[in-house]
Amino acid sequence: MSQYYATVNQRAAGAEYDNALVWVTLLLLGFGMVMVYSASIAIAEASRSTGNNAAYYLTRHAAYILVSLVAAGIVFQVPLRVWQRAAPLLFVLGMVLLMLVLIPGIGREVNGSRRWLPLGIVNMQPSELMKLCAVLYAADYTVRKAAFMHSLRKGFLPMAGVMLLTGGLLLREPDFGAFAVITVIAMGILFLGGMSWRLFAGLIVMLVIGFLLLIWTSPYRMQRIVGFMDPWADPYGKGYQLSHALIAFGRGEWFGVGLGASVEKLFYLPEAHTDFLLAVIAEELGFAGVLVLILLFSWIVARAFAIGRLAADLGRPYPALVAQGIGLWIGVQVIINMGVNMGVLPTKGLTLPLLSFGGSAILATCCALAILLRIDWENRQMQRGFTV
Repeated sequence: MSQYYATVNQRAAGAEYDNALVWVTLLLLGFGMVMVYSASIAIAEASRSTGNNAAYYLTRHAAYILVSLVAAGIVFQVPLRVWQRAAPLLFVLGMVLLMLVLIPGIGREVNGSRRWLPLGIVNMQPSELMKLCAVLYAADYTVRKAAFMHSLRKGFLPMAGVMLLTGGLLLREPDFGAFAVITVIAMGILFLGGMSWRLFAGLIVMLVIGFLLLIWTSPYRMQRIVGFMDPWADPYGKGYQLSHALIAFGRGEWFGVGLGASVEKLFYLPEAHTDFLLAVIAEELGFAGVLVLILLFSWIVARAFAIGRLAADLGRPYPALVAQGIGLWIGVQVIINMGVNMGVLPTKGLTLPLLSFGGSAILATCCALAILLRIDWENRQMQRGFTV
């Protein structure tokens, strides 16, 4: 791995910005648009709410991507020192949005969950934007508290209190998946920033116990666990979604049944164009298609950590932690989404980054990658002797 970082650092000085990161991101966005259309065409054509328009989800998804790319271009222009100064304010703004979601008449409820703020023709999901705010704030907190990272009272407990408040709001929606991702982001950044091994080990034990208690005290979460343990015991009830996802994977075999030829997307598999898009990809493109996705996401995560390590070597602790936090975020969310689709993890409402249908998720991820690209650009400028 050290040789990989050395190679990356040598290349960094030879170009203005990371072309490969841009093209891999655009490749995943383009591929996601194709697969969202393939997964949603039948349900869009049959639904009155879409005007029986087969291209309804494709059109909206393309618009989300366009808006997200424009936003990413603007975000790229902002120096990291500005993000660091704004991090606490952005985190507070994210908390306010999470509170607004829970207010009747303001937040929108869908399928028993209150996660969206209606903004005219689109809905905003604050929990997705909160992931980016958590990265920026946790990195800023860790840099400011660097001297106290070995202290339970001064280093860990203040951040734990903030995360518990955030988690409480997310669990009221409920959005257990976003809570898990944000917790991993915050605690991972603290660990990368120098938290002691003893504190971190104790934290892991506490988190495991906490998650088990949340599952044990929530009937619907317990039902998901039961359905996850044996989906075939109740294939028309608790195990319905997972059993059809597994059927999709089984039908795909090595090279899939062909693009557009999925059967499970024809009203069998719920959320085929959002949370369970990977199952449709597996059915149509097989193991080969899923493997390519795993490799592309693995490359992005490795690249994020390489950029972070170079920033640390250049004496830039905040950009280093932000880059690594973005890598953690994307890596953990990909693992959870793929694990859910494959039946390795209990069902959670998390999208596949850059691919699944959902404007807030695409916007947040594109902005995060734009910040990562900005960190890399600033690294290259410093290697050339410029001030950033």
